[in-house]
Amino acid sequence: MKGLLTSILMSVAILLAICSCATVSKEPLAPGQLRLLHARVSGSGVVYMGTRSEVNITFEADGKPTIRRVCFSIPKEGQGPDCYYVNPRSVEYGEEKSLRVTIPPPRRVGPALVDCYVEYWQDTKVLRTNVIHFSIDAIP
Repeated sequence: MKGLLTSILMSVAILLAICSCATVSKEPLAPGQLRLLHARVSGSGVVYMGTRSEVNITFEADGKPTIRRVCFSIPKEGQGPDCYYVNPRSVEYGEEKSLRVTIPPPRRVGPALVDCYVEYWQDTKVLRTNVIHFSIDAIP
């Protein structure tokens, strides 16, 4: 029984390691396209209950698309995710393209996987980027 439990735990650990190393598609960008690469929460992913946290999102883009808003969601067990929209605080189109946003305080203590995408303008249409994931650990 102990061997079976160890095997299951090792399989889960390997699966999590593979998922955390997933790379974003390197297909060429379409004209005006914006693609998210990764997100990083200040403070090594630790967020405090009742406190907003800053997130830095790096992206690649064809040109300088206008970012409309950013969606953050934590999928709930047995339900679809609720999206919390925030406006970017700053957007940098330098060598490393990035945007900074402030996310709301988490609703519960413990680790969580956060989904994120960006809505941006392309001509007169609002488009969505790919979805990226990052981990947070909410503490009191």
